Amino acid sequence: LICLTIAESQIEPIAAALLMTSPFIYYNDVPNAEVNTRPSLRKVLSGETALKPPFSAKQNIKTQANPSVPVQIFSKSERSKYEIYQKIISKQLKKTIKVWSRRDKKLKANCKIPGRHILLVSSPISVDNQASSLEKDVTNWLIPENGDIFCAVDKPYAISQKYEPAVAVCIQQANIFKHFNTIAAKV
Repeated sequence: LICLTIAESQIEPIAAALLMTSPFIYYNDVPNAEVNTRPSLRKVLSGETALKPPFSAKQNIKTQANPSVPVQIFSKSERSKYEIYQKIISKQLKKTIKVWSRRDKKLKANCKIPGRHILLVSSPISVDNQASSLEKDVTNWLIPENGDIFCAVDKPYAISQKYEPAVAVCIQQANIFKHFNTIAAKV
């Protein structure tokens, strides 16, 4: 769960990214007059999906805090057939990434593209001196090998996510990166 306080002006870019993932909206209290002024938000709330290419999107927003924190949202529809970790996130960040996620036996670490490898964090990890293993942890996250970005992903690192909608929220914040870089020391 990621909670961000954003400016009202950031609602439409977030809705545009969510449109790719076909989210289920259980409840909203946005007045109809407000919804009608935001086309992407209207489509998300009415259950529409992206039917035309491109089937992946990238949105840049900032938090409302002072100083604001840059946030990138990567999303894809099930029609894209892209693997979100390699074909979208790693490609956009242009960096080697370290991935902590449950995984299947089919999708492996990838070292094919120089400078954009996918390294899998080894289990177990230590979080504040508490051991955690892939079997007990349902989180999916990644960090670049060097940098100041942390990404939370809604799908595990498995071949099945190529055929499902997916979203990743990447926060550019040095302290968060430093914490997760320590956790991801074992690849």
